[in-house]
Amino acid sequence: MDKTMEEEVQASLVNGRLPCAQAFRIAKKFKVAPKEVGDTANRLSIKICTCQLGCFP
Repeated sequence: MDKTMEEEVQASLVNGRLPCAQAFRIAKKFKVAPKEVGDTANRLSIKICTCQLGCFP
């Protein structure tokens, strides 16, 4: 599943960054905690932007 989530994260990038709303959408799609999406983004050296709740510093 990690590879599929990585592909989803890569496909959701906007200007090389992952918008927070997209991170939450991915978490819901894969039925995982948003932190897991954040961890995946970190592994890929991708920054999360426009965070609404401060979950992704």
